[in-house]
Amino acid sequence: MSQRSPAARATAEAIGRPRAFRATSRSRRSRSSFAASSQPQQMSRKGSATPSGLVLFDKPAGPSSFAIVRDVRERTGARAGHAGTLDPFATGLLLILLGAFTKQAQKFVGLSKRYETAIDLAAVTSTGDPEGEIVAEHDPLSEDELRARVEDLRGEVDLRIPTASAVKIGGERAYKLHRRGISVDMPTRRTTVHDLDLLDYDGRVAGLAVHISSGGYVRSLAEALGGHCVSLRRTHVGPFDVADADPQRIIPPDDAVAPLR
Repeated sequence: MSQRSPAARATAEAIGRPRAFRATSRSRRSRSSFAASSQPQQMSRKGSATPSGLVLFDKPAGPSSFAIVRDVRERTGARAGHAGTLDPFATGLLLILLGAFTKQAQKFVGLSKRYETAIDLAAVTSTGDPEGEIVAEHDPLSEDELRARVEDLRGEVDLRIPTASAVKIGGERAYKLHRRGISVDMPTRRTTVHDLDLLDYDGRVAGLAVHISSGGYVRSLAEALGGHCVSLRRTHVGPFDVADADPQRIIPPDDAVAPLR
């Protein structure tokens, strides 16, 4: 059984608190003018004509992105795929494309993303999240040191890709090698950190708001700060806001691409 950091339990009320997986749940926050103005298609029963469009799904902690997509596929009867995965422990906005609209995936996968995260700065785990084993423990940074590190991580930075990731190493997914206990020297990836703001810090766990380019890992930022993510919530993908998430609503193709123009 993996050893988990004390902060993972101590921050149960921190940013990105896990919620029960309910396919019919929806955001309680106010919806944007974009969501209010578009006319949604309704979900079809399985076996009905395949719907086409975009679903904004507020993923809870626990299930994989694939499990969420499979659930939507089974409920709609449509071909389905997502435009950027979320780790099982993470919550927040998942873009799910349905039917013929899946052919437009490339318009969405390159969008930048915004997150809120809580990072335990006193422990490093093997996966960069609360699911991994603790591999190092140390005294956390002072607030002045943390602010200096945060400043250094803004802009174009090279970050080490997490071992538990879908990047291929020698033709095999890194996470599969990690599961088999194979040690891999992971490469770095040039990442644009558009914004990185310190929201709060209790001397061990730091709350951060992150705006990062597509393909960037918040877990890599956590490692660069000397810690690991204990919670992670995606709040935006490009112009799309998790406040507008509704798993029962299919945004028509024209309305879905309009914010990208």
